[in-house]
Amino acid sequence: MLPEQVSRTMVRIAMRRAAHQLLDRPLIFEDPIAVGLVPEASKAAILHSLDEHHTPRPALFRGLFAFRSRFAEDRLAEAPARGVSQYLILGAGLDTFPWRQPPFAQSMRIFYADHPATLAWSMECFRQRGLLTPPNLSFVPVDLEKLELAERLHEHGFDRAAGTFCSVLGVTQYISRGAIEGLLRVAASWRRQSEITLSFVLPDDELDGEDYAAAVQVIPSTEAMGVPFITRFPSCEIFGLLTRLGFGEVFHLTPKRAQERYFAGRNDLLRAPRLEQLIAAIV
Repeated sequence: MLPEQVSRTMVRIAMRRAAHQLLDRPLIFEDPIAVGLVPEASKAAILHSLDEHHTPRPALFRGLFAFRSRFAEDRLAEAPARGVSQYLILGAGLDTFPWRQPPFAQSMRIFYADHPATLAWSMECFRQRGLLTPPNLSFVPVDLEKLELAERLHEHGFDRAAGTFCSVLGVTQYISRGAIEGLLRVAASWRRQSEITLSFVLPDDELDGEDYAAAVQVIPSTEAMGVPFITRFPSCEIFGLLTRLGFGEVFHLTPKRAQERYFAGRNDLLRAPRLEQLIAAIV
């Protein structure tokens, strides 16, 4: 992403999340705030493109954006029992968690971090929607490529000695391997029992069928918007990197596991994707 450019991919994500709320039953992930957050995510806009939403590729991404948020927030809900008291949403985009906090999160500090231009645009979206800043929320502008995460967090009151949960969803494919390793090193330095949950995109040679076709379509599309895919990982490589950096417990949510956990019994087009997968690691 160019230094002063707002991420346009987050508008697509917001639209798919809103479409999930309106079109799919049962819901994988409940996020009523997503509907109408941006014009493209309005009920009228989604219903106007109803035929397009009910085709395999939009359904693939709708399922992806729903289940990766559900997985991260499922893991977050388990974290306070390990002493976690901070939640860092890295690459937050238009994530609505701070405005629909469940009771367990209301005693946590929440850090909402993204590229400075993107974050400023997101904050204006929330302001226009009338979403006031919760008292436990801090906005953190950060450029991951500058390896400045620890410094920017410190400036906004982050306590590296406190137990922390960090979600990094839909981010790693857009940043360099150096930036990825830098943010993982920061996370590995946090207090024991802290956790990071992140998504990663597989290379073409590990894809087939609709997942490969989706990659062939979406990668040039995002590049045309000024957001090229930079880094893609085989699952064994990201697993090895986390282990090498000192994470003691690493869990890969494989497509088979995701299908059983979040998509079982569905009779629609939603399914667990192979293209983008999730991994969680505890310090």
